[in-house]
Amino acid sequence: MAREDMKALSDADLMGRLADLKREQLNLRFQAATQQLEKPSRVREVRRTIARIKTEQAARAKAAPAVEGTN
Repeated sequence: MAREDMKALSDADLMGRLADLKREQLNLRFQAATQQLEKPSRVREVRRTIARIKTEQAARAKAAPAVEGTN
């Protein structure tokens, strides 16, 4: 998921996507532990996408008080 795509999503959509990715990350960990992981690169991809979403959420949280404080 590209950063531009994340900017277009609402906060609720980002939270939902983050929950889905964390669930997938857990499943990938179990697959890796039981030697059933088909695509090892997916672990890295999911981890990085989670980080991108958290970065976008932090940026929105930082920008939100500045917008509210001007009223």
